[in-house]
Amino acid sequence: MIAVRAKKNLGQHFLNDKDIAKNIVDSLQAVNVSKVLEIGPGMGVLTQYLLKKEAFVTYAVEIDRESVLYMNDHFPELKERIFTSDFLTMRLDQLFDEPFAIIGNFPYNISSQIFFRVLEYRDQIPEIVGMLQKEVAQRLANGPGSKAYGILSVFLQAYYNIEYLFTVNEDVFSPPPKVKSGVIRLTRNEKKKLDCDEKQFFGIVKMAFNQRRKTMRNSLKSRIISDELKANPIFDKRPEQLGVAEFELLTRLIGEQVGEQSPES
Repeated sequence: MIAVRAKKNLGQHFLNDKDIAKNIVDSLQAVNVSKVLEIGPGMGVLTQYLLKKEAFVTYAVEIDRESVLYMNDHFPELKERIFTSDFLTMRLDQLFDEPFAIIGNFPYNISSQIFFRVLEYRDQIPEIVGMLQKEVAQRLANGPGSKAYGILSVFLQAYYNIEYLFTVNEDVFSPPPKVKSGVIRLTRNEKKKLDCDEKQFFGIVKMAFNQRRKTMRNSLKSRIISDELKANPIFDKRPEQLGVAEFELLTRLIGEQVGEQSPES
């Protein structure tokens, strides 16, 4: 088998610059983990450097059977540690019973879904190094005040410190994508749980950004919020101006009011 045919429906763009591949792998600090899971190894451009690392054992998940055959042929030492599966549906807690890191050249069309999946297992995944569309990478790494800041930015920044590491040009991929790529590193912070009701926090963030051009006073008007509470200056801001701590405060304020309005049991 000479090469794997890139499949548009899988969002495959194979990196062919070995120096960049090595830089991506070297960006993984892998502190306090003995296992690393690579998502979508393709033809193993990252894998070849991952397997040289003695600090951890490399695993891989690949949905493309043609890529799996290629990987088995070229990296036989990985054969028992490559899962032919869809990362988005895998029960990661059944595969690994200890913390593990994630790395990969993430397909553009599912990169956000990958990070939502990571959030589900955030206490088991202390670090992620990923290459994705530059615009999306910047969105995740940027803080409040940026137009790129959004729902997933808030969710991830609640639990991870995020660094934008470097940009990768289009011409080092086969086939070349139409946009540049960006490499980011996420490192789990010390927060075990939010300082508010988590489910309510997620709901408020989603509702706010669904109308991101409006102030919080207007974007949350469908919720029963008292005029007294709406007088709080936090409601004068737009969602893109609020950091995680402010969204936590907002959630607590709304939660306290809802509790006051609930009939006594």
